[in-house]
Amino acid sequence: MRTGFVLNVASIFLLLAFVAIGSAKKSGDVTELQIGVKVFYSLNQCPSLKACIDAILFKKLIDCIFTKMHKPKTCEVQAHKGDSIKVHYRGKLTDGTVFDSSFERGDPIEFQLGSGQVIKGWDQGILGMCLGEKRKLKIPAKLGYGEQGSPPTIPGGATLVFDTELVGVNGKTLDGGKSDDSEL
Repeated sequence: MRTGFVLNVASIFLLLAFVAIGSAKKSGDVTELQIGVKVFYSLNQCPSLKACIDAILFKKLIDCIFTKMHKPKTCEVQAHKGDSIKVHYRGKLTDGTVFDSSFERGDPIEFQLGSGQVIKGWDQGILGMCLGEKRKLKIPAKLGYGEQGSPPTIPGGATLVFDTELVGVNGKTLDGGKSDDSEL
């Protein structure tokens, strides 16, 4: 009996996620999506009903917001938990102040996805990205630097906005690691 209840609840969440994704604005290969509370861990990442239900049941839902994304035409390499990845990024406050940029340094950050080496919003928001994909992430303070912030550049309670581009997964890189610095 409990399994039936869980599947019904999972089906409701799944339906809500698909409705939200279906109502996203599309212009060319950029999707604009703004969902307040919960979004699937990756927008086009539902190969089967079982996979989507598993995502819900195992809490692979995120609190950060994808406001824009650009996916490559094909997705041959995708970032999964435990992968060693390289990401170019530009971090901004909501007023537009840039506090850090790997694009300007010419050196993407490298870390193991899902291991807590970066802020929680990154571990969640980058999960499922394709090599070459760009996402703009809007990360609330609770998934960023919290109420303490990261002085002097990030005040306490700050919502963070990141332009991200996945440029490497487990040693495979995008055109030799070169990245397009254009904003989403």
